[in-house]
Amino acid sequence: MPSRPHSGAGYEPYRHLPPLAGLVDHLSEAIANTGLSVDEVVGRLKRFHYALVRLHGIFNDHIPSEPVYELKMAFSLHAHLCAEHAGALRKRVGEMREPPLGLDKVPHPALERFFDEILAAPGTAARLAAVYELAVPALISGFERHQAESHPLADHPSLRLGRFALLELREIATYGNQAVPALVDEAARGTMRDWLGWLPGLLAEAGGLDGAEPPTPAGPRPAVSWSGEPGPIDLSVRRDDRFSDPYNMGVNAEVYLQDPQYDDASKVIMMFYKRLREIDVPEVMAGIIAQTKGKPWDYTRDMARQLWDEARHAMMGEVGFVSLGIDWRMVPVNFTWSQSLNSQLGPLERHAVLYFIEQGLMPRSGKRHEWEVGRASGHPLAALFQDFDWADEVLHAHIGRTWYVSAMPGPREAMEFGDACWSKVMMNWSAWKRDGLTTHRNWWPDVYRAACTRAGRPVREDQAAYATSYENTRADLKPLAAE
Repeated sequence: MPSRPHSGAGYEPYRHLPPLAGLVDHLSEAIANTGLSVDEVVGRLKRFHYALVRLHGIFNDHIPSEPVYELKMAFSLHAHLCAEHAGALRKRVGEMREPPLGLDKVPHPALERFFDEILAAPGTAARLAAVYELAVPALISGFERHQAESHPLADHPSLRLGRFALLELREIATYGNQAVPALVDEAARGTMRDWLGWLPGLLAEAGGLDGAEPPTPAGPRPAVSWSGEPGPIDLSVRRDDRFSDPYNMGVNAEVYLQDPQYDDASKVIMMFYKRLREIDVPEVMAGIIAQTKGKPWDYTRDMARQLWDEARHAMMGEVGFVSLGIDWRMVPVNFTWSQSLNSQLGPLERHAVLYFIEQGLMPRSGKRHEWEVGRASGHPLAALFQDFDWADEVLHAHIGRTWYVSAMPGPREAMEFGDACWSKVMMNWSAWKRDGLTTHRNWWPDVYRAACTRAGRPVREDQAAYATSYENTRADLKPLAAE
């Protein structure tokens, strides 16, 4: 039975100040209840950590192959949030117990099976329903039970982390509550009804996600299920049907941005195109994260943060086109960079290319130039977005030095390797045209004219006539050798 160590009778804080740092009153039931022991708290935190790590993997590993743009962006955010909270819990468990902490051990075979099933489930509908209707709510319930049962003073550091986790997990759940009905119809739900009904049984067999309940058998496995040995991440880049002509490399945005003959207002269009095109960076980074083994969790957390930043940049481009009154579907946002890197290079080579590009953005002609163009254009969003884009790239360069350059002999070798890897995959312009995958249509005149009409600006024919492609020049303006 809970014991009350102090009745509180006759005791008052100084001048009626809030007692106990304002956490709770002396006479409340919460302060009188002995709550959970350190071992019990650690056991639950390990379960939460395991769930967050597995959810991160589910979100991250489906970014390249998920066709729907909005889901790529949501998975990027949700993977980042899971990585952050998993890192916080790792630190907290380390504060409460001496190594070995056992954080990389599976807490229960049924819990492992639960997440393996979701990871391996084919198709968007099954994944969304299982993640947002089962896994995320179960994790929220576990954190809520911890908040209710652990001592508010003794376990305050853990409870504080839990409150932050709940804040963002509830935001994830809110997204899921809108996404699932939009994309999972009754026909799709009918094909997986038995499977979705079986998954909660796996949680029950594990004693609940937090392990706080008596375990009960899961029941017979349904006829349709998918877990087993999890397969490798699918690096095939897929886009939904709004992304027309995905091999199109007919407009070299970087050459236009660096040419002083073109005005800043038109360069803003190119910058928004470049931002939206950054959808390809999460598609590449997801594979780097999934396939790079043996790194500490700080690596995953940092890379997940960068992946989310790149997704933010893509959405800045989307918002930018909306602000100009332009339907971004007019622009053939290509996937040639992500598809080529994912299909031709290993994870270290892909990271090398990413780092090489980041370093090329640091000189004055890089992110600073784009920010200056945004300011000079008089377009407030362009200036704001480029300001934050520049700040993010400084962080990303630091992440690259921490996790990529450290694996190379030195900074010079890291840059040379990245340059060589990029050259190897960016030389298919003519082949894509020859194979009928694209004509590399010059879309710029139509988009430029539409922007001028919407803004009430006169069309400058010299700017509308821009026709430089990526056939002979890479995005860093380096000439390409003949194929």
